Amino acid sequence: MKKVIYLFLFIAVLGFSNSLSAQKFSGLDKSPMDMASYPTDYKVSEKVVRIIYGRPQLKNRSLAELAPAGEVWRTGANEAAEITFYQDVNFGGRDISAGTYSLFTIPGEEEWTVILNKNLNQWGSYFYEDSADVARVSVPNGSDSASLEEFSIAFKEVDKGAHMVMGWDKTRVAVPITW
Repeated sequence: MKKVIYLFLFIAVLGFSNSLSAQKFSGLDKSPMDMASYPTDYKVSEKVVRIIYGRPQLKNRSLAELAPAGEVWRTGANEAAEITFYQDVNFGGRDISAGTYSLFTIPGEEEWTVILNKNLNQWGSYFYEDSADVARVSVPNGSDSASLEEFSIAFKEVDKGAHMVMGWDKTRVAVPITW
């Protein structure tokens, strides 16, 4: 009787392992997701802000083609970027409660409008609703001599806070954050 049970278990395990090896996995996303946070250490209790976003690449295209001036952009690729504040902050001059928001931008030649929106889990900006905006801030459009192939977001420490710096091609946009 024990031999029959062991044989049955062996066949079940063999069948299960074959179904695992048949799993198909997708290749690397063309615009992989990334994350930036401040501070950058791993102490969650000290985190102020974290952003998760897709990183599109220029690939011989222009920034104006991928993020047209005057149009709402998802601020990255694929899903709209999501920014989490772990405590109440002042974001570009606007008081924001701790929580998670979608991040959109409206690129411009002189300035960018940076938008925090309460609707989460949005694909692109196709279903963006301005009635769900929590804040809109305008920040100057800056530039750098170095070109970035991949859209990037980083935090730069400054007195009494940090700047969330977005960069792509030679464009740089910084939003001050204080707490």
